[in-house]
Amino acid sequence: MLRPSFVPPAEIRRLRDCTRLRSDLTRDRSRHVQRLEKLLEDALLKLSSVATDIMGVSGRAMIEALIAGQRDPQALAGLARGRMRVRHAALVQALTGHFDHHHGELARMLLDQYDALTAQIDALTTRIEELIAAIPAARGVDADGVTGPDAGTGPDAPVLPAVARLDEVPGIGRHAAQAILAEIGLDMSVFPTPGHLVSRAKLSPRTIQSGAKNRSGKTGRGNRSRAPWARSRPPRRRPIPSSASATGGSSNAAASSGPWSPARSILVIIWHLLADPAARFRDLGAGYHASRTDKDRKTRSHIRQLEALGYTVTIAQAA
Repeated sequence: MLRPSFVPPAEIRRLRDCTRLRSDLTRDRSRHVQRLEKLLEDALLKLSSVATDIMGVSGRAMIEALIAGQRDPQALAGLARGRMRVRHAALVQALTGHFDHHHGELARMLLDQYDALTAQIDALTTRIEELIAAIPAARGVDADGVTGPDAGTGPDAPVLPAVARLDEVPGIGRHAAQAILAEIGLDMSVFPTPGHLVSRAKLSPRTIQSGAKNRSGKTGRGNRSRAPWARSRPPRRRPIPSSASATGGSSNAAASSGPWSPARSILVIIWHLLADPAARFRDLGAGYHASRTDKDRKTRSHIRQLEALGYTVTIAQAA
């Protein structure tokens, strides 16, 4: 009599193992970068105060030179490339410290670990792309109706590959799209409505009932470390598009409040994009929800607020 749990097919489970391992290795690589930054600070080098990414082309060249024995701040700053060249004076000051052979040995170990993890992450990414290409439901369709691993990439393709459809949503990158497919699969028939998928992700606020009183509770404690939609970063000018932007239907994806409402909105759109392979994301614009506001209701609300402050309000239609 128990409801069956969601168990994705074997091909999705294999994909999920790869995407989760890639996430773990990416976090491990970030920790090695933090350890390297701490090691440089121990040598009184503040490269991170000038370089946004110490593992970029310029930062990596400077660290390699330090390990090789170069200690002249002027020579080290001269290794800057691109836009960092204009910050030569700041680099000279940041690279003036007490980096010795001991720091060089430890930095070499950390860089080797970083490179090894990068190679493993790249190998996993290649394997993930192969696994997704082997799933028929994840493939696109060309204008002539032909489908296959490379189909759906043309400008006139009626159906884009699943990863490309999700990649069009603001805040979702290619890696995040791959991880989303690995976590929820491609068959949305197991989730009858977008609300079922949102509920499984523990993004639906609970209703707490006590007698005749109902009050809203917090969202559940899902495994958000495995939830790529929760890590997706909406753009700075964030329109919260409804599912109508993807399918032409009607759903208030922005109805939920709190810090997880963008994740919920993204997850609703994901459901529609996967439920209808021919659907495409369409950004409704930052002023979409404001344009759908009931003007009469908003006018009455403003009048009541002004009258509560002791004003007499007379309204005239603008010419």
